[in-house]
Amino acid sequence: MRLRAGAAWLMVPVLDQMRHCMTEKMCLAEKLLAGQTVVSAWASLPSPIFSNLFLKSGYEAITLDLQHGLLTTADARDSIREIIIGGGHAVARICVDDFKNASWLLDMGAEVIIAPMINSVADAEKLVEFCKYPPLGSRSYGAVGATMASGTTMDEYFASADKKTLAIAMIETPEAYEALEDILAVDELDGVFVGPADLSLTVSGGQRVEPVADASLVMQKDIAEKTRAAGKIAGIYCVSKGHLQHSKAVGYQFMTFGTDSTLFLSAASEAAKALD
Repeated sequence: MRLRAGAAWLMVPVLDQMRHCMTEKMCLAEKLLAGQTVVSAWASLPSPIFSNLFLKSGYEAITLDLQHGLLTTADARDSIREIIIGGGHAVARICVDDFKNASWLLDMGAEVIIAPMINSVADAEKLVEFCKYPPLGSRSYGAVGATMASGTTMDEYFASADKKTLAIAMIETPEAYEALEDILAVDELDGVFVGPADLSLTVSGGQRVEPVADASLVMQKDIAEKTRAAGKIAGIYCVSKGHLQHSKAVGYQFMTFGTDSTLFLSAASEAAKALD
């Protein structure tokens, strides 16, 4: 009994901090819909420690990469909690066709789901189905992690969840590029996110990975313009500072830049020079 009482006592300040983070600031959807620009870190390593360090470094949003990164769903759950405690916004990129985990990650407290390889209207509609509650979609009622983190009831969370959580479709194939305007016309799809490496790879028929080649930048600009014209959120993965600046200039609001593994390797390599 003493241990339980002590554990409960220790959790009080943590829960209070989580409630404050969730209720006293604009959510990511509100920021983006208000026209703000947000740059997110990109987390691929399986530890919530990196999320904590990103927040301390000044990032306000962190994208957890479950498609190509080393994170399991358990790692993502713990990282989302760490992000919420730190006052940040949790974004999750799911694996291809892993729509069931889109709902679960939202239940854990993620504010945005990015789904890769959305190539058609049918793909986009399926994403919406798993991310939005009825009648807009088929998301199941029971966001335990999100309600515990925010200190709200399930009814309170449900009342605003469809507006405060975002379903974002990745555009990274010629099929998706050609169907872009139809994809953007899907009701309740909140926006798109460009994967510039895969887009250049697939458009070239597997010949090139050139995310900042002139032809790639032209496509990226076109995607941003059509997305903004449709009144939706334009996002993109940025591969360099110059690419980040270009993306912002052509209309992207949500950009990711700075990957944990790359940043660590770069800093470690620089530090290791002192060993020579």
